[in-house]
Amino acid sequence: MILETERLYLREIVQDDFNALSKILQDEETMYAYNGAFSDTETQEWLDKQISRYHKYGFGLWAVILKETNDMIGQCGLTIQQWKDSEILEIGYLLQKEY
Repeated sequence: MILETERLYLREIVQDDFNALSKILQDEETMYAYNGAFSDTETQEWLDKQISRYHKYGFGLWAVILKETNDMIGQCGLTIQQWKDSEILEIGYLLQKEY
């Protein structure tokens, strides 16, 4: 566990989170700021990238887990983004639209 509040906790995203992650990344409305909803392949690539970032940087985007149901309802954290010729640190988050 990375962080805990009264209602939520954060942990590393794992392969078993694929279905919950798909519910977020494959929703057109949620993904409006990206180039649209992800396919299964794009979702898996995104998941693989997050897991590799834990090993490379020691941090990444974390699964947001609702304690009441133990469901993954989103992801948030620090991420490295390519910008021009540099990599920059960014705070990012995506939640299921109902949250």
